[in-house]
Amino acid sequence: MNVETSLSQSLAEPEAATLLRLRIAAEADPCVLGRVLARFHNLNVLPRRVVAELSCREVLHIQLDLADVAPERLSQITARLGQLPSILQAYWHYV
Repeated sequence: MNVETSLSQSLAEPEAATLLRLRIAAEADPCVLGRVLARFHNLNVLPRRVVAELSCREVLHIQLDLADVAPERLSQITARLGQLPSILQAYWHYV
């Protein structure tokens, strides 16, 4: 298989390369990051990347990149995360 064939196959199969990004804004509570990651641990889902940054307005911004998770499933996870204490906003989008 040559490089062109491999590239054309990966472009023709978007679900194989789908990356979803979950964004969360939360109060500056030291336990929030652990609570968010625990949800994924309980579901046996390993994020590809996790970024957490505390803004100057005392809001913790968390970003998780996920592969191999169906959008419907991530919508359910996001809705449940939005119910956690200290979570101000949670949403996901395609990358």
